Amino acid sequence: MNAETDHDLTQDQWETLKALRLPVRERRRLSGLMVDQLVAAGLVAMIEGTPALTQAGRKVLIRGSSRLLDVAA
Repeated sequence: MNAETDHDLTQDQWETLKALRLPVRERRRLSGLMVDQLVAAGLVAMIEGTPALTQAGRKVLIRGSSRLLDVAA
């Protein structure tokens, strides 16, 4: 797998990343810890105090988490 887009996300991180696809007004409450971890991984950026997907985060959503692929197999 490509190291650029291969992230070993936990289920909670994955759910938080997926939730960020929704418009801000439609999002449920996000875990600050999960958002911080995704920011540290470069998948989310804070823009004016609101978490938003980065280009890398969008690529991960399209490709999926390698850990989740293992569970599905």
